[in-house]
Amino acid sequence: MRLSVRHTTRYRYDSPLANAMQQLRLTPPVGSGQRVLSWSISAPGMDRATTYHDAFGNLVHMVSSSLPIEEVEIVASGEIETADLAGVVGQEAAEAPVRIYTRVTPLTEANAAIRKLGGLISPEDQISGCHALMQAIRDKVGYRIGVTETHASAQDALAAGEGVCQDHAHIFIAAARASGLPARYVSGYLLLEAAQESEAHHAWAEVWLDGLGWVGFDVSNGLCPTDRYIRLTVGLDSRSAAPIRGIRFGGTEENLRVEVDVARTEGQQQQQQ
Repeated sequence: MRLSVRHTTRYRYDSPLANAMQQLRLTPPVGSGQRVLSWSISAPGMDRATTYHDAFGNLVHMVSSSLPIEEVEIVASGEIETADLAGVVGQEAAEAPVRIYTRVTPLTEANAAIRKLGGLISPEDQISGCHALMQAIRDKVGYRIGVTETHASAQDALAAGEGVCQDHAHIFIAAARASGLPARYVSGYLLLEAAQESEAHHAWAEVWLDGLGWVGFDVSNGLCPTDRYIRLTVGLDSRSAAPIRGIRFGGTEENLRVEVDVARTEGQQQQQQ
């Protein structure tokens, strides 16, 4: 399937910024199940950007601006060809060592309730256990926007019983790591279907399974990623996989707006965030 993406991020400030630096992880990787046909990023300072790969293999553009500005617009857009591999990414050539993804972070720390969920994964049948874990989290934590903080922990989301895709991913990752499996957070894009309870800018989890490599699980929609999904970044949690991170000096009140449009290039109707 060929998908077009336009991801626009706008920052507005009540007073001019004196200086700003931002890390842009806005380039989809080429790998199993996806091929980048075209891609571009527009952002202040992009012509002077420093480019590198971070510890997780994400391509990063570091941009900065020292001019007084009150509005920043960042646009990433392009076309991706995807294939349905039933969520199986496999082993990637240039990636961080798998053992890194057993590391616990404040957002993915397990408590007794999460460790109990992790007990659904047995060494004898890891794939069935992960599917059971996905369904158990889906049953316990309903999808609802605006009920959790931007970077709520897995424990807080499970206790609340409601959350969004990043909360589902954090709980799955915490439970999988508690069971001894490497697991990581994925940020990306999704071509929506009518029945899907999620947004075009989406997040899910991947777990390392013996004999398969990395396999994705989207708790919010109760399925493994298909050709409607585009992988953008990976990390230990939503913080390390954030598409945009930065620091600023000056500017008082920050207003953020994100718009993501994903569509089939064959002319089907656009799906908007």
